[in-house]
Amino acid sequence: MPASKPTSDEPSRRSRATGRVTLADVAREAGVSPITVSRALRGERAVAAELCERVQAAATALGYVPDPAARALASARSSHVAVLIPKLSNTLFVELLDALQRQLMLAGYQTLIGVTHYDPAEEEAVLRSFLAHRPAGLIVTGLDRSPAAAALIHGSGVPCVHVMELATEPGSYSVGFSQREAGRAITQHLLDSGRRRVAYVAAQLDPRTLQRGEGYEVAMQQAGLGADVRKLLSPEPSSMALGGVLLEKVLKEAPDTDAIFFCNDDLAQGALLAALRLGVKVPERLAVVGFNNLPGGDQMLPPLTTVATPRVEIGEQAAQMLMALMRGQAVEQPHLDLGFQILKRASS
Repeated sequence: MPASKPTSDEPSRRSRATGRVTLADVAREAGVSPITVSRALRGERAVAAELCERVQAAATALGYVPDPAARALASARSSHVAVLIPKLSNTLFVELLDALQRQLMLAGYQTLIGVTHYDPAEEEAVLRSFLAHRPAGLIVTGLDRSPAAAALIHGSGVPCVHVMELATEPGSYSVGFSQREAGRAITQHLLDSGRRRVAYVAAQLDPRTLQRGEGYEVAMQQAGLGADVRKLLSPEPSSMALGGVLLEKVLKEAPDTDAIFFCNDDLAQGALLAALRLGVKVPERLAVVGFNNLPGGDQMLPPLTTVATPRVEIGEQAAQMLMALMRGQAVEQPHLDLGFQILKRASS
């Protein structure tokens, strides 16, 4: 029996290979050329308002969804931006990513999210995969990466913005703050409150954590306490549970310690809970401060003193900077320092 032909109310609207509604289908429905459909859907001003309305109505009626891959091939440009972050389990990066994505979506860009787990080899693999898709732009966390990863970014020619740190190299772009200066400032806060036997306790040991430790050392040296630098560094992932363990270790190995600067708030929050359990009075016996102003710190007993970092603003400004680069526009401040804030609470 011969195959039936499409009825008059069921035109050949879909690609025979995929069943997907195409740009040509919308053009036929609207009674215009495919190039007019393309221009109308991009919002170009050269297309008359009446034609735009007709095209939009046809696209809606057919359920047409633009193909970003086809658009990229046709224009030699992509509508995707690749974003590389170390972890999705860290509130810090979730807030940063959310701010980035909101700004990029408003401008018509979609994000490709890659998680590196602080692993240079994993970062290289993610970069190779994403750059093969020819993204319009790239956002990466921090400045420290393997020579192979740096070569991939440089060789791609894709506009790139670094976040959470400040670059200095000509031709590079970054939005963040000085991790080193923030570490120095919170240590100086402890010294100004009369503490002298201050310890720096850190986990994860990524480059930004180590920079905070360098700032701690600078403050101690400037106060004439360079000979009494106390650092406890753990390669384990940062967590509240680990914070309690590390607090007990400090008190056992250096019982005269009168203040601890934890590299992240989750460690400090865990230390405060452990101090309650052990009967260690905070801040009378021991001052405790953290970093990043993560949720829950202001609800601890006592509320946690910390460094507030502007990750939402970093995400928003990095997106704006990258969009300017993708449009070929000049960037007045290639290295945008958004600073930080010491939040003095009752734990110090």
